[in-house]
Amino acid sequence: MVRTDLALPAGVAVPPLVVAAGDRAGIRFVEFFASAIRNPHTRRAYARAAGDFLAWCAGAGVCSVTDVQPLHVAAWIELQTQTSSAPTVKQQLAAIRHLFDWLVVGQIVPHNPAASVRGPSHTTKKGKTPVLDATEARQLLDSIDVSTPIGLRDRALIALMVFSFARIGAALAMRVDDVYVQQRRLWVRLREKGGKQHEMPCHHTLEAYLHEYLEQTGLRDEPKGPLFRTIARGTARLSTTPLPQANAYAMVRRRALAAGIATAIGNHTFRATGITAYLKNGGTLENAAMMANHASTRTTQLYDRRYDDISLDEVERIRL
Repeated sequence: MVRTDLALPAGVAVPPLVVAAGDRAGIRFVEFFASAIRNPHTRRAYARAAGDFLAWCAGAGVCSVTDVQPLHVAAWIELQTQTSSAPTVKQQLAAIRHLFDWLVVGQIVPHNPAASVRGPSHTTKKGKTPVLDATEARQLLDSIDVSTPIGLRDRALIALMVFSFARIGAALAMRVDDVYVQQRRLWVRLREKGGKQHEMPCHHTLEAYLHEYLEQTGLRDEPKGPLFRTIARGTARLSTTPLPQANAYAMVRRRALAAGIATAIGNHTFRATGITAYLKNGGTLENAAMMANHASTRTTQLYDRRYDDISLDEVERIRL
């Protein structure tokens, strides 16, 4: 018997409704997550949505995945809109659609019950990521004590996200040899979403921070090792373990608090901060999209917070 839980994210099992449809259905279900979805974050989100939906269906009296109907999908989506944001619900519906498309192609179910179900409407022209102004970003970087390896690491990581617009996932996936010299300048190599490789020269401030980090920690001698690492327990020295994303989030929150910054920032804050600072200083939206490795300038516009200052100025015109 084929074990159908091997390729699924940790803690996720094949739902009983899939098991009830037979071994072929179970194998096809696992293949969807193992073969059709390469991004680990998308895989976890889709597995959670599929598991929650099929568990709800079981509670509603559905006996097998082959018995799921559009009405079940519509009812569950309506239920989700009461507790989750529109983007989250749209992602959940996309997960169910893609899963059932896969099952239809595999001849497990005759039709896709989610194909005709519409999700909640959602439009946005500005992202929700908290952004720092240039003064706050400089305040944060200058507040970090760089007399220790952890301080050098944290300053280099934050500066990388600000000055190269790097996503946190791409930054933490970097190896030491992804920082290299080309045309007498330091460059960085980022592996972004969808397997896209992105290379760009370093801002002179980032170049200085990366040089100091690599030289004082001795990381140059380990070109294939992770660039950003955890601190070995009880040693105050860098380990050989890559820094997890959750640890990076805790770090930036801790650093912001120590610097006296009240904004509830996260890892993605620095990408938006860098893009906004670039545009405020005369950069073009097209070049910002190239630097951020965005396929469309419409995505880059979500990070553009230049008009927040205008809105604040206009609000202050209300005088009583």
